[in-house]
Amino acid sequence: MNNASTPPVTDKLNELNMIPNLTQQKQSDQTIELPTERTLSSIPKLKGSDDKWEYPSPQQFYNALRRKGWETPEEHVETMVDIHNFLNEEAWNEVLKWESRFNSECKETPYLSHFQGRPQDMSPKARWHTFFGAPKPFDRHDWYINKCGNQRRYVIDYYEAPEEVPGVPVFHLDIRPAVDSPEAAFHRLKQAAQDKWSQWFSSASASTSNS
Repeated sequence: MNNASTPPVTDKLNELNMIPNLTQQKQSDQTIELPTERTLSSIPKLKGSDDKWEYPSPQQFYNALRRKGWETPEEHVETMVDIHNFLNEEAWNEVLKWESRFNSECKETPYLSHFQGRPQDMSPKARWHTFFGAPKPFDRHDWYINKCGNQRRYVIDYYEAPEEVPGVPVFHLDIRPAVDSPEAAFHRLKQAAQDKWSQWFSSASASTSNS
């Protein structure tokens, strides 16, 4: 890809996500005007503050895709941004569910201090599942959640799921705390056991009702 098609970036990395700060500048060969307005998320950014993370504008999102060398039809960018924002809101809700499982007398609201995209680094869980024939995730993020002076890392694997309606994409997110501590390992095992128990109980109830 030549320099004319490469979106402008600043030299400095954003230390909160290790991504170059993309400008709102239109690509030289871009044919559609993309919005430059950014949407405010519900995800807290700082301790004891009302500051929230902002999602990239469609223009910034398009610049990021072009920078990565991904060919993206311009007319689909706004829909992709909507999906991106929706998935991140769902991810945050799942993180809050996990955080509620950790015993803590502190009632401070968790916040996302920083994150990192790691699409080339397959997580151990994803690698294990693909060994048995499961599809690979198309993306991975590591989120760093702070609460009461403690930091916990979460791994998010992004998967494409079978379409329920033709032409309507479906995605699945696997969100869990990284096994960086005995407490995180305990809650991962506990939740896995609860999920299996619910699965078995539901299967047994269905078999009983059909007999």
